[in-house]
Amino acid sequence: MSTRIVLFTGKGGVGKTTTAAGTAALAARAGQRTLVMSTDAAHSLGDAFGRALGSEVTEVEPRLWVHQVDTQRRFERSWGDIQGYLRSVLDAAGVDPITAEELTVVPGADEVLALLELRSHVISGDWDVVVVDCAPTAETLRLLALPEALGWYMNRVFGVQRRVVKALRPVLTRAAGVPMPEESVFDAVERLHRDLEQVQQLLSEKDATVRLVLTPESVVVAEARRSLTTLSLYGYRVDGVIANRVFPEGPGDAWREGWVASQQQVLAEVRESFGDLPIWVSSYTAGEPVGPDSLADFAVAAYAGSDPIAVPAGDGPLTITRTDTGAVLRIALPFVQRADVDLARHGDELVVTVGSYRRLLALPAALGRHAVAGARVEDGALRVRFRFEEEDRA
Repeated sequence: MSTRIVLFTGKGGVGKTTTAAGTAALAARAGQRTLVMSTDAAHSLGDAFGRALGSEVTEVEPRLWVHQVDTQRRFERSWGDIQGYLRSVLDAAGVDPITAEELTVVPGADEVLALLELRSHVISGDWDVVVVDCAPTAETLRLLALPEALGWYMNRVFGVQRRVVKALRPVLTRAAGVPMPEESVFDAVERLHRDLEQVQQLLSEKDATVRLVLTPESVVVAEARRSLTTLSLYGYRVDGVIANRVFPEGPGDAWREGWVASQQQVLAEVRESFGDLPIWVSSYTAGEPVGPDSLADFAVAAYAGSDPIAVPAGDGPLTITRTDTGAVLRIALPFVQRADVDLARHGDELVVTVGSYRRLLALPAALGRHAVAGARVEDGALRVRFRFEEEDRA
């Protein structure tokens, strides 16, 4: 049985941690061995469950465990050899050790290493459900694009660099005046790439989905729409939207009634924008949900009887369909217009750019040797037509 993975993301402050923790509590109480973990350096899960948490996996109630990843320890395991080499280069350049230490810590490393920890948990087979409280949207999107971007570098540049350095290390060291990387450094980079590639594979499978959390505010909803487009571009399945902190309807003073009217207007926009997805609504509660019982009650009210860990039916955001003359590659891109999309072909890759996000899509062998016959954007998707060569149809 495969592990069900649910990632929660959204703009900072919309209640991702509470929603993720409540979903995990509900799954555990339904009999699933459940782990909830965070890729957000803020690590608010301990606050949500109302208890101090260390860096180890901690059971907070039967079948429910929490993990706040010790990124420093993970950093040393995954990045130690690479960091050691970078420090030696900076040392040769005359940079003092303290500054060198700071310069060799990669921005966003916490989130990357937490994803590597997610991989370890999933492949262990210890869990039925893994719930992930992700960093705010922008960081999450950059993070999920990383494995594919690193793959491009590894496939085209890394192997050549490794062979050149191995053959010419003494000459290059003397010429450059700085040490060239040893095999252990190249091994560490390859290991990091393999692990991140497996993370992407795990998160692109049918049992892994992303859930968008938002509050009924126009700015937040606009970001959620962009997130759905970008997540679809990279092949990640979004299975629902949770509208959080909604004022319940009913009589009240003018201030409250004004908020209710404003939120209902935005919620109508949410339903129109995300109409193909389940939309769960969570009302403001009398107090902040803290502890497993309150979190479970929060989730019960939000999901309103639906199964919070059900695997959605239907195809993912990327499909290939055979035709009489070739094939059509479809990439779901909700909300985009033709002017928003740029498409290019480089060898066996399709380069799709939407706004500031770009995907280098390695074409499968069945399409890679065939010409692009045309492309169009319609009904929230990019459709690229491939024309088979005559010898392939013979």
